[in-house]
Amino acid sequence: MSVAYDTDIREYLKDWTAKDDRIGALSFFGSYAAFLLVFFATVLIVASPYWWAAPPFILVSAFAGVRLYVLQHDCGHHSLFSRRWMNEWAGYALSPITLAPFRAMQYNHNMHHAYLGNLDHRETTEIHTMTLREWNEAGPWRRLGYRLYRNPFFLMPIGGVFVFFFHYRWPKNTLKIGVPGVLAHNAMLAGWIFLLYLLFGWVGPITLAVVAVVCAVIGVFLVYLQHNFEDAYWDRKPDLDYKQAALQGSSALDLGHWWDIGTGNIAYHDIHHYNPSIPSYALRKCHHGLPAKYSPRRVTWRQAIASLRLKLWDEDQARLVPFPKQAEPAAVPAE
Repeated sequence: MSVAYDTDIREYLKDWTAKDDRIGALSFFGSYAAFLLVFFATVLIVASPYWWAAPPFILVSAFAGVRLYVLQHDCGHHSLFSRRWMNEWAGYALSPITLAPFRAMQYNHNMHHAYLGNLDHRETTEIHTMTLREWNEAGPWRRLGYRLYRNPFFLMPIGGVFVFFFHYRWPKNTLKIGVPGVLAHNAMLAGWIFLLYLLFGWVGPITLAVVAVVCAVIGVFLVYLQHNFEDAYWDRKPDLDYKQAALQGSSALDLGHWWDIGTGNIAYHDIHHYNPSIPSYALRKCHHGLPAKYSPRRVTWRQAIASLRLKLWDEDQARLVPFPKQAEPAAVPAE
């Protein structure tokens, strides 16, 4: 990446970091209202004789939940509103719906940004990736565990449910981000579930659980596509280039305008990583107005599905590759 090229991109993106509190409020309150409206409609349909008509409503509710999580993620970067306190309060207000305690989500995601593309700090990535060398040196049980973990039919539903239903009830960074905040979040979540029970009986909490599972599947699929594609970027210090990791190690997804609406424009993840101060409501226009000399590789639906085959980072080829067709035997320690 040349100095001039980097300067051009940096200056261009800086122009999109301005916050408009009117748009931020419309996005926040409008998305929240849309979620509640569709979700309550979903509960009523599930409780009626026409329960078989619920799946489309469940899907729309799930996408609305994903959008709210993206807004909470914006609040974590203080990019939704112009004032810090507005972002903080909005982030807390979103947490009962997203199932993610605001401070824990913020801390984890900031670590993800700080170590993006760093092979020596893969514990900060949302989805763990082994290198081809590590795979070749691994024993059969570790390989089996990693195969199971990276299987999309396990990773998306089971992984998503584990993170949002269980892991976030007491995150491992709780002592760093504050015990009272996590306890308050869990209390608000319990209150939300109890309110649904009072209003609708068990149909309310059960419908919420189903919507949350679908939301988790969409979210994990989205997170996977953001950093797991063939010509992504990983490296080790001192060769690691953070700017290249941001632009090349994060994807620009071309999955359609309705996908962008449902996921809060977070599909344009490369420019988000390069400058996380850009509000989500500006990401789409910012991306499509990029200078001509910056031609991001957009991941289409066909490429997105194909990327699910990619499991290991090959350091020699500098690309993500599938599992070897004939696995090399695990290394035997020298005696």
